[in-house]
Amino acid sequence: MNSIEEGSKPTSINNVNNTTDTSDSNSNHQPSAAAASSAANKERENWASGLEFLMSCISVSVGLGNIWRFPFTAYENGGGAFLIPYIVVLFLIGKPMYYLEVLLGQFTSKSSVKIWSICPSFVGVGIGQAYAGVTVLTYYSSLLALTLYYFVASFYNPLPWSYCREEWGSNCVDSNSKATNGENFTTFNDKPTSSSEMYFIKQVIREYDDISEGIGLPSWRLTLALFVAWLTTFLVIVRGVKTAGKAAYFLAIFPYVILITLLIRAVTLDGALDGIIFFLKPNWSELLNLKVWKEAVVQCFFSLAVGLGPIVMFSSYNKFNHNSHRDAIIVTSLDTVTSLIAGITIFGILGNLAHNLNISNIDEVVRSGTGLAFISYPDAIAKFNGVPQLFAVLFFIMLFVLGIGTLVAQANTLVAILCDNFKWMKAWMVALATSIGGFLCGIIYVTPAGQWILNLVDYYGATFVIFGLALFQIIGVAWIYGLQNFCDDVEFMSRMRVSFYWRICWAVITPLLLLFIFVYSMAELKTLKYAGMDYPESANIAGWVLLAIGFVQFPLWFIWTASSNCSGSLWNTIQKACSPSDEWGPSNPDIRKQWLMFKTEAQEKRNAKLKSDNSSSLFWQKLKNTFFNT
Repeated sequence: MNSIEEGSKPTSINNVNNTTDTSDSNSNHQPSAAAASSAANKERENWASGLEFLMSCISVSVGLGNIWRFPFTAYENGGGAFLIPYIVVLFLIGKPMYYLEVLLGQFTSKSSVKIWSICPSFVGVGIGQAYAGVTVLTYYSSLLALTLYYFVASFYNPLPWSYCREEWGSNCVDSNSKATNGENFTTFNDKPTSSSEMYFIKQVIREYDDISEGIGLPSWRLTLALFVAWLTTFLVIVRGVKTAGKAAYFLAIFPYVILITLLIRAVTLDGALDGIIFFLKPNWSELLNLKVWKEAVVQCFFSLAVGLGPIVMFSSYNKFNHNSHRDAIIVTSLDTVTSLIAGITIFGILGNLAHNLNISNIDEVVRSGTGLAFISYPDAIAKFNGVPQLFAVLFFIMLFVLGIGTLVAQANTLVAILCDNFKWMKAWMVALATSIGGFLCGIIYVTPAGQWILNLVDYYGATFVIFGLALFQIIGVAWIYGLQNFCDDVEFMSRMRVSFYWRICWAVITPLLLLFIFVYSMAELKTLKYAGMDYPESANIAGWVLLAIGFVQFPLWFIWTASSNCSGSLWNTIQKACSPSDEWGPSNPDIRKQWLMFKTEAQEKRNAKLKSDNSSSLFWQKLKNTFFNT
C-alpha cells in the first residue's frame, strides 16, 4: 500500500531544501524584521544526517518494550490470541499516531508541549504526556539496574541462577534439570519452580510476599547499578542531540546481533516448539475479548514510545524537508518484527521450561509480570553447552543498551521541554538535574517492594494516562485544527499529498478506536493485583492520585487558556482558545512566509473548485476533497 501519493512540488517552496530549521520564534503570520533576525541568530540544532534520526528512533522504539514488556503481555493474554489484535492495532492506531507525532515535531521544530500552539487550549495534553513520561522515566531506570546486576553475575562460574540453594526449598529445580518421574502437581505450591525464577525473587530483588509489610530498605547492589545507569544516561544527554545521534548507531544495531543468536538457541531447545505454537496459534474466541484489544493498544503505545514525547522531540531536530514518512514506516515495521522475534524466543524458552518441569500448560510455567524477561532469558542462557558466561555477558549488555536508548530519549525529552519553555535554562544543568532526580526517584524501585510499586506506577501513572491523552491529541489535530489544514501543512513540508489511509485513520478510525478502548478500560477498571495478590487500600488510593494528576492537566489548562482569551460570548472565547497561536508553523522565518503563501493558494484553489462543482451538495464536496485529495 502506498500510504502517500506523489504530488506536484508547489512553486512556493522551491527553496526549502536549502533552508536550515531554526529554533522557536514568536513571529506573527507576517514576521517583523526583528523577529526574523532573532530567529535566524538562534538556530535549532539538527541531526548531522537523516540516518542519525532513523537510528535514534529505532533505539527508542525498539527497546525493552519489545524484549521485556511484549512477551509477558502476550503471555498474560493467551499467546497467539494477542498477535492478531496487536497487528491490527498497529496499522489502525500505532502507525498513524507515530507518523502524526513525527510530523508535528518536524513541522514546528518544537518539543511535545510547545507543539500545542496548534491548539493552545489543548496544551494540557502535552503537559499530561510529559508527566506520564516522567513516571516511566522513574521506573524504567530500575530495569536497567536489574540488567547491570545480572551482567556482573554473568561472570560467575557456574551461573548463579542455574542451580538451586538449599534454603529455596525442595520444589526448586535446576535450570538444566527435569522434574522427577513426571509427577503431577495439584496445587500452585506443589509445582516445581526453576532456579532462575527463585534466583530473581529470592536473591536479586528479595521480594516481599505482601506489600503491607512495608517497602523495606533498598538493595545497595541495585542502588549502585541504578547510579551507573543514570551516570551513563547523563554522559550521553549532556552534550545534546549530536552526541545522542552518534551513540544511536551502536544503540540501534548491536542488540540485534545478540537477539538473533538467542533466537537460534531458543528454537533448538527441547519442547521449544510447544511454546512457539502456543505463541503463534490464535485462540479465535479471544478475539471477542475486549481486554486483549485494550492490552494490544497499551503495548503498541509503550513499544513505539507514542504519547510520551520522545518521537516529537527527535523529529523536531530534523531538517524541514526530511523524508519522515519513510522513517516512520521503517521504525514501526521494525518494531513489530523485533517484538515477534522476542516473542518466539521467550515462548521457545517457556516451552523448554514446561518440558523440563513436566508442566503441561505453557501459561503455568512461570509467574508472569515484569520479571519474566529476567527469568526466561537467563534460564535459556544457562542451557548453552559452551561458555554460557560469554552469552550471558553479551545478552545483558544488549538488554542494557536497549534500555539506555529509551532512557536517553525520555530524559532528552524532559530536557527539551524545559529548555523550550524556559529559555534561560542551560541544557547541561537541566540534564544534570534530570539525572539526579531520576536516580533519587528510582531508589524506591530497588527495595523489596519495588516490583509491586513498579506495577502500580505503570498501571495508574503511565498506561491510562498515555493512551487516554492520545485520544485528545488526535482530536486536537484532526478535528479542532482541522484535518485539511494539517494535510496542507504536511503537503507543504513533504511535497507529497497525504493519502486516504492516513486521512481516514487520523480523522475517523484511530480516534474512534481509542475512544472505544478507553471507555471500555475505564468501565472495566478493577482493583489492581500483582502476581495474583491484592494491593492494600492505601496503595490503590495512591494509584488513583497518580492517575488524576495526569488527567486533570487537560481540563485545568483548557479552562486557564480559555479564561486568558476572553472574547465576548462563551463560544467566541472557546473558538479563540482553540485557534492556532502566532507560534504555530515552521520556525524558520523564510519557510514560514512560503508556508503562509502556500496555505492561501491552496484555500483559494479549493474554494474555486467548490464553486465550479455543482454535481453534489457542498457538504459532500468538502468531504470528498478532504479524504480523496481531489
